[in-house]
Amino acid sequence: MYNGQTVVDVHGHMTTPAGFRQFLAEIVSQNTPGRKLEVTDEQLENAQQRHLKFMDDRNVDVQLIGPRPIAMWHWMRPFLQEFWAETTNNVIARIVKLHPDRFRGMAQLPQCSISKDTRNCLPEFERCVKELGFVGAYLNPDPGGDKQTPGVHEEYWFPLYEQAVELDVPLMIHPSVTYDRRLEVIPANYQMNNYIEEFIAMQLLTHSKVFEIFPKLKITICHCGGGLNRFIPTDKHVGQGDFSKNLFYDSCVYDVHYLEAAIKQRGVDQILFGTESPGSGGAIRPETGMPSDDLIPVIDGINFLSTEDKLKIFQTNPLKVFTKVKI
Repeated sequence: MYNGQTVVDVHGHMTTPAGFRQFLAEIVSQNTPGRKLEVTDEQLENAQQRHLKFMDDRNVDVQLIGPRPIAMWHWMRPFLQEFWAETTNNVIARIVKLHPDRFRGMAQLPQCSISKDTRNCLPEFERCVKELGFVGAYLNPDPGGDKQTPGVHEEYWFPLYEQAVELDVPLMIHPSVTYDRRLEVIPANYQMNNYIEEFIAMQLLTHSKVFEIFPKLKITICHCGGGLNRFIPTDKHVGQGDFSKNLFYDSCVYDVHYLEAAIKQRGVDQILFGTESPGSGGAIRPETGMPSDDLIPVIDGINFLSTEDKLKIFQTNPLKVFTKVKI
């Protein structure tokens, strides 16, 4: 809660028992899609207790949970990818059913870099929203991890954009693994790939006609969009359109100086609260002794934000973008 109001966290990832990842490895290594996942509700519930404690400790009331991006394995062959996306989404739906007051579902799509376009994602996307009650879906801008997929401004993505509008749900841009050999020396180099691909996606969306073609499309880019614009808004290097109704960013960055700069540059109305907790934000802030993903007190301490601004970030903006989330 924040000042007695419900806090909605748009950036969360599913927590699962060890058997979930083991199942993934087995279906890939043995080439056996169609096998039944043997994970009980009790095992799922035990895994959620740690997750819920993280949320409680950080005063997060409702969290939108999607796949762990590093476990989406979008580089797999399509027939494996489709089975894995369906399996993952079914588990997310089971977690939401266990705690419907705390979680909402975000879909994993069976993306594949060798597909002609994104039409192969549409049946699962529709199933997740219409049958499982999900409130949005993840979009990996580089599913193959090899920089070979068309940019997010190209027609390759248009079937997915059209369906997102028809279903009235946002897409959340969240990259995954990379095979960029230049980054091999960096531990957890997928984190660097995250903000590289997010920044590129932002530039492509703001320098193209995507939102002219799809004026009702809503896209949220994780981690404050990956990087900041270094040019002033009137410079030709910056997209000149009005994207205030289409393009949003979550607050899932842990350096307070970067977060402050991102809020100032993007604008309060474009920022949605996100923590990715439990996730990669476990480092302790030396000045407070608290985990870096405990972001409510960080945002609350930003002195240029009014109380109304903070409530926009914590609740109003997430509900404005993710309209199917009810609290």
